[in-house]
Amino acid sequence: MVTKSFLDRPDTRLAYLDFGGPGRPLLALHGHFGRATMWAPLAIALAPAWRVIALDQRGHGWSTAASDYSRAAYRDDVIALLAHLELDSVVLVGHSLGAANAYQLAAYLPDQITGLVIEDIGAVIDDDISFATVWPKRFATFQALKDFLETDDPYFFESVVEYIDGWGFRFAAEDMVRSQAELNGDWWHLWSASTCPALLLHGEQSNVLSSEQAREMVARRPNTTLVEFPKARHTIHDDDRDGFLRAVAAFLGRI
Repeated sequence: MVTKSFLDRPDTRLAYLDFGGPGRPLLALHGHFGRATMWAPLAIALAPAWRVIALDQRGHGWSTAASDYSRAAYRDDVIALLAHLELDSVVLVGHSLGAANAYQLAAYLPDQITGLVIEDIGAVIDDDISFATVWPKRFATFQALKDFLETDDPYFFESVVEYIDGWGFRFAAEDMVRSQAELNGDWWHLWSASTCPALLLHGEQSNVLSSEQAREMVARRPNTTLVEFPKARHTIHDDDRDGFLRAVAAFLGRI
């Protein structure tokens, strides 16, 4: 049974889902604009061998907005959650922002993080998500929101909810831009600092991670496996869900 719980932090209240079960713990971290519910298919596919816990990162989903979106703030949220859950060792799975948070935390806690699944993010990050700041805050109907975005990509719709005054997102676009500014940078030193088994997943149609950088990441970090998805974009878990689930399950079965 899935349970939703909360953890108070100095400047935010974090929400997280625990999909339960007797298996080994796996903490899943979504990307910008996402929320914890995106990991439900993974939790179902991995049960009962793995107990998936999915965090709504600060400013996302049912976690509240925060005053700080620095690298340290995201890192310390996960550290606090691990302590709260009394998890001495855990595998981290992350997409985009969450993937960067995962490998940077592994550099900080090398003895506690026993494996990494990194979905489509680089060691050098330079992205711009300011396009979201011009989106209306509310839409009269869900279809109006969908028509405005002109996409069927389910990733954005994970965070859509109905408010009293219309349909909108569970994030503030301005906070996402602040968070991205903190995420941008050269993180080679943190990518290569850990040695636990890692799986790097790359969508060959991605506009975030290039094939050249993905291969360099594997070359520069020991114990890292690359799996590429020819038809997938940045959201591999949506574009090739079956392939994504197979790759993750196979990797976890080896560690």
